[in-house]
Amino acid sequence: MAGKRATINDVASLAGVSIATASKALNGRQDVRAATRERVLAAAAELSFQPNALARGLLSGQTRTVGLLTSDSVGRFGIPVLLGAEDAFGAGEMAVLLCDARGDAIREQHHLRALLSRRVDGLIVVGESTNPRPSVSKDLPVPVVYAYGPSEDPSDVSFVPDDVGAAAMAVNHLLALGRRRIAHVTGPAHYKAARDREEGLRRALAEAGVQQAGQTLSGVWSQRWGRHAAEMLLMAEPEIDAVFCGSDQIAAGFVEAVRERGRRVPDDLAVVGYDNWEVLSTETRPALTTVDMNLEVLGRTAAQHLFAAIDGKATPGVHTLPCQLVIRDSTSPPGVS
Repeated sequence: MAGKRATINDVASLAGVSIATASKALNGRQDVRAATRERVLAAAAELSFQPNALARGLLSGQTRTVGLLTSDSVGRFGIPVLLGAEDAFGAGEMAVLLCDARGDAIREQHHLRALLSRRVDGLIVVGESTNPRPSVSKDLPVPVVYAYGPSEDPSDVSFVPDDVGAAAMAVNHLLALGRRRIAHVTGPAHYKAARDREEGLRRALAEAGVQQAGQTLSGVWSQRWGRHAAEMLLMAEPEIDAVFCGSDQIAAGFVEAVRERGRRVPDDLAVVGYDNWEVLSTETRPALTTVDMNLEVLGRTAAQHLFAAIDGKATPGVHTLPCQLVIRDSTSPPGVS
């Protein structure tokens, strides 16, 4: 056998069974006697038998291929989720087919048909925001897991970041630094992420018995809005000593405008962002304390649960995963730069 790859025929011959019985034993089928299965597995181990992917697929009825369908054409949130999922699929020796619907429902249906024609074993659908999205699972012959953007159907399997808990964590960090005049600047209210982050802020302030400084200011997710909001806040609430921003883009613009008006960050005003988008969070001066949604972990977890769903062990519901606070210079205690 030296230099020659062992085949299932070799395994069956060494174990003294038919090829069909060897196949069943190697695939864990229940209609094989325990003693026979042990003999086949021992023969496979002795021969260092490793079935190739095509053979495994023919034996198990699976193609070992999964589809990743994204709507995040910008990629800022979708790409980390996809990388995490791909890590898990690689570890599970699964091939991945990636399609980008670019937020277009017709394009999405086209990609779904194309993926199903390739006989994928399952799908991960990655949203462009945490707003619930229409389910695509109905009438599909394969399991689907939703990542970042949850399905509207509670019987589907969805994974999202815990925006409420993460916002509370960010505000508790500011409170622990002794900040008590905390303002909030965020994105458009039609985004669930903006509403959830405001909810987390309110919970943390209520638990601490602290009143929010001014009203929540909502605008677009941009540095320009962050600058504009800073000008409005500093005029209306000159005594603020901290601000929790709903994104790093908003926080970067806010810091820029605050510094132009002669206020020092973090000495006079501590600033926390959200997303840990390192293009901004590490390059802003001072570098931003921010929430990292652990999107690679979220993608990896979604992939692991797709494996479970393929094996008939689906975990329905919307599952929230914890985020992480990354502390940098924008929230150093007063007097420390």
